[in-house]
Amino acid sequence: MIRSYKKLFDNNKKWVLDTTTRDEQFFSNLAQGQSPEFLWIGCSDSRVPANDVTGTAPGDIFVHRNIANMVVHTDMSMLSVLDYSVNVLGVKHVMVVGHYGCGGVKAAMGNKQVGLIDNWLRNIKDVYRLHEAELDAIENEDDRFNRLVELNVQEQVFNLTKTSIVQNAWANGKQLQVHGVIYDVHTGLLKDMNISVGDISKVESVYKFDLDYTLQ
Repeated sequence: MIRSYKKLFDNNKKWVLDTTTRDEQFFSNLAQGQSPEFLWIGCSDSRVPANDVTGTAPGDIFVHRNIANMVVHTDMSMLSVLDYSVNVLGVKHVMVVGHYGCGGVKAAMGNKQVGLIDNWLRNIKDVYRLHEAELDAIENEDDRFNRLVELNVQEQVFNLTKTSIVQNAWANGKQLQVHGVIYDVHTGLLKDMNISVGDISKVESVYKFDLDYTLQ
């Protein structure tokens, strides 16, 4: 157990050596600050590392991860990351990234108690309830599972557009896009769900804040 932990530090030293061999100024440049273009809201699953699957470097993507890539309006951690990335870092794209084979989504499909996480998974059960007719019509369990993964991403994208953070960004003329993406752990490929939202027009009226949508 201790050996596997210490190996992380050995790996780190090798990574630093390899990185500085390619670029002597890499870390000195990185220490100057960050200006990422993307916020990645993904799952905590260890198989889905944001930089690796997108071929980007440290500093390119601001990352928030939780079980099943959820956007929950009472989650102060997620909201703080969203606010900071949009209003301080000035990201241009917010990506909700789900993945096939998500354990959180799978658990939400059943009725077995898991523990404290049951309270979190209830949010995914709500997604199932919203799309119950479509999902129950899918006979193959794996296909139903995959479709719930997709629908969960869709609903989290919509949840982002309901936040005052995103709506105020649009009201202030920021060019902010919200996207839904699926990562396929079987192939390593990302799939654009084609549900990108870039303005208030696609938000249902009941969720719109009374804001002055004029450029400032």
